Amino acid sequence: MKMVWLIALMGAASGVLGQAATVDYSKSSTGTREFSSGALAIKILVEAQNLGSSEVEVGEITLPGNYAGGPHRHGAIEIFYVLEGTMEHVVNDVAHRLTAGMVGIVRPEDRVTHNVIGDTPVKAVVVWAPGGEVDRIRGAFPNERVFDGCL
Repeated sequence: MKMVWLIALMGAASGVLGQAATVDYSKSSTGTREFSSGALAIKILVEAQNLGSSEVEVGEITLPGNYAGGPHRHGAIEIFYVLEGTMEHVVNDVAHRLTAGMVGIVRPEDRVTHNVIGDTPVKAVVVWAPGGEVDRIRGAFPNERVFDGCL
């Protein structure tokens, strides 16, 4: 059920439902690359190189226990879907507690901070629409691992 919801969300966020797709469905992927800085990691699942276009990007983020992020903005809508753990999602100085199964949404004009409450890491799916965030955030991570055979 969660995957069906996520697929519908990705289609709605990208505005491409009902339009002809340029995706080669014979391709399969477990991700294109992963950015990391210590225990903080973002595995890029969907981006232009495996989607065939840039309407949307999807990643799986792991935030370490007791992580305290800094305030930042995005150039796209950011949708956080928490898979595991408990986080504080602070949007424009208003804190929201997110646990597994909850969604947090940020618009480009919003200022957001992601914090982990407690020792347990947070794992979440993050969706950016339109795409372009992957290249924008890449510089914030000292390590990059490219997955072989992603296409």
